[in-house]
Amino acid sequence: MRLIFAGTPEFAREAMVALHAAGHDIVLVLTQPDRPAGRGMKLQASPVKQWAADHAVPVAQPRSLRLDGKYPEDAAAARELLRAAQADVMIVAAYGLILPQWTLDLPPRGCLNIHASLLPRWRGAAPIHRAIEAGDTQTGITIMQMDAGLDTGDMLLLRHEAIGPTDTTATLHDRLAALGGQAIVQALASLDALPHAPQPSEGVNYAHKIDKAEAALDWSLSAEALARRIRAFDPFPGMTVPLTTDTCTESLKLWHAVAEPLPSPAEPGTVVHADATGVRVACGQGQLCLTQLQRPGGKRMGAADFLRGCPLQVGQRLVVA
Repeated sequence: MRLIFAGTPEFAREAMVALHAAGHDIVLVLTQPDRPAGRGMKLQASPVKQWAADHAVPVAQPRSLRLDGKYPEDAAAARELLRAAQADVMIVAAYGLILPQWTLDLPPRGCLNIHASLLPRWRGAAPIHRAIEAGDTQTGITIMQMDAGLDTGDMLLLRHEAIGPTDTTATLHDRLAALGGQAIVQALASLDALPHAPQPSEGVNYAHKIDKAEAALDWSLSAEALARRIRAFDPFPGMTVPLTTDTCTESLKLWHAVAEPLPSPAEPGTVVHADATGVRVACGQGQLCLTQLQRPGGKRMGAADFLRGCPLQVGQRLVVA
């Protein structure tokens, strides 16, 4: 088929690779405008734009697709490009812009979305993060016929994926990205035969966008909840906790932790044990054994290496004084 593809991050790029390998003709790519990134904060093309450039596929980067919005000139130019592309279907994966009705109506076969959850659970921007944070044991990919709502369209195809007890957003993302590519290829191969199943009204959850403010660790929560959140926020934004010493206060990042029972009562945020096996800190319920930490400007390291450079004492509080 002739396809328009709308997407931005690596998750979307994986789907493009699969579609291209399956023989589909990607005639136009929509992706977010280049953003500053890295230490030098230089403008950087999205993974989707980079793939399109490598394969000589035309790229459009409108700031909005709403003809009555803040950037109507961008939307009007994009509409002309979409019309000229004469595509059969538009595939959308983690694009980042809302598609107005004129966009949904333009391709003869409509717009299909690759969504990283089993809808209607975890509609919205951060389904992988929120599934891990909530303690879900299963997620997957939904291929959905898009409508004007937020991830509310009919479901065409579901593919399941287990969430393991050590999965992070990074590891689960990579498996779901590959699964999404497989699923959209399968969906296009049998598009006429796929049932259009309306989403059930029960079990709807919204995966709100991750806010950096959520990275601040709250020791009053249970160790189980904090361990899940640490995995959910790896690689972004990473959970942080202030460490106050005699000379300074710095922000530690926590990348791996295990929830354990707390042998004896202690104030949440108090270091109750620290050795090569981990830094154990009391929580609202249980204790958290921190096994991978990072100081500002440093790299991730195991507890043994961390403690050699930053010895922590039993009774020390990992909270702002």
